[in-house]
Amino acid sequence: MTLHRPLSTILAVLPLLLGPGAALAQPALKTPITIVLPLAPGDAADTALRTMSEDLSKQLQVPVTVSNRPGAGGSIGVQAVIAGKKDGSMLLFTQNGPLTVRRVLEPQAANYDPARDLTPLGLSTRTPSVLVVRKEAPFNSFRDLVDAARKAPGAVRIGNAGAGSAGDVSVQTINALTGSDITSVPYKGAAPAVTDVLGGQVEGIIVALGAVSTHIKSGALKAMAISSRFPELPGVPTLAELGYKQDILGVWLAFFAPAGVPPEVVQALVPALERAARNPATVAQLQALGILQDWLPPQRLAAEIVREHDAVADIVRQNSSRKP
Repeated sequence: MTLHRPLSTILAVLPLLLGPGAALAQPALKTPITIVLPLAPGDAADTALRTMSEDLSKQLQVPVTVSNRPGAGGSIGVQAVIAGKKDGSMLLFTQNGPLTVRRVLEPQAANYDPARDLTPLGLSTRTPSVLVVRKEAPFNSFRDLVDAARKAPGAVRIGNAGAGSAGDVSVQTINALTGSDITSVPYKGAAPAVTDVLGGQVEGIIVALGAVSTHIKSGALKAMAISSRFPELPGVPTLAELGYKQDILGVWLAFFAPAGVPPEVVQALVPALERAARNPATVAQLQALGILQDWLPPQRLAAEIVREHDAVADIVRQNSSRKP
C-alpha cells in the first residue's frame, strides 16, 4: 500500500503556488470565505478558529464564517473542501487526525491524499493531548488505569474526538506499550466526549488539552498523562517520563485550500493566516486554553504530514504484531 506521495513532489509544487513575492502579496479575495472545521462546535479547535477568523476577515475585508462539519473522524469535512470551489471561498481548518491517523487506521474511508487533494497554507497551533478521568474514578495514576485494564480486558473505555483522531491512535499506543486492552470510544468531536466522561459513561478520554483545561483546573477531571510537557500542568507526566518508549500523540491544527486554487489566492491567504495566528492577543487567549501558537509555513506543514503519517503507520504495525 502506498502511504503517501513523495515529499519531493509536494515541495516541488509549492514554490509554483507561492512564488517569491508571496510575503508581499495583497489580498486577492473578493468573495466571502467559509472555513470548514470537521469537529463539533465547542471544541478548543472551534474556539481557536473563530478567534483567528475575526482577524482574517479584517485583513482581507471579506466576511469569514465557520462551518462545523463533524463526523466520520473528520473525513466529511475534509472531503467537502476537496470537492468545493477552487477559488479560495472554501478553506479547511483541521487537526492532524483526518490527514494522518485516519488514513492509516481506515484508509478505505479516508480515501484522499493531502499531497494530491489539498494545498497546505500553514500550521497555526499545537496543543498537547491529555488523558483524563473524572475525579470519582478509582485511578490516581496512569499505572492504576493500566492495571485495571489488564485485570478486566476491554472494560476500561477511553473516549476520543473521533475515529482516526490523535486520541484514537493514542489508545492503540498505550495498548501496545503496556500490553493492556483498553477500548477506544470515538465521538464526533471532543465536546461530546467531555460530556460523557463527566457523566461517567466512559472511564476516561484522550483529547486536546484545550478541550478539558477548565475541567482540570476545577478538579472535575484528573490528568493521568500528557503528550508533551505543559507549564501549567507540571505534575502530569509524559509516557516517556514514566519509562515507556513512546508518548501519546499530540494535536496540531492547520489551514488548507483545495488543490487547484489559483496561486494569487494562495499568495493572499498565507501571509494573512500567519498574521492571524501570530496576533499577540489571540496567542494569549488561546494559551490560556492550552493551545500554543506554532506557525509552520506550507512546505514544513507538508513535511509534517508525511512524517506523522509514517510514524502512525509504525505504531499500528507494532500494535498489530503483538496480537495473536
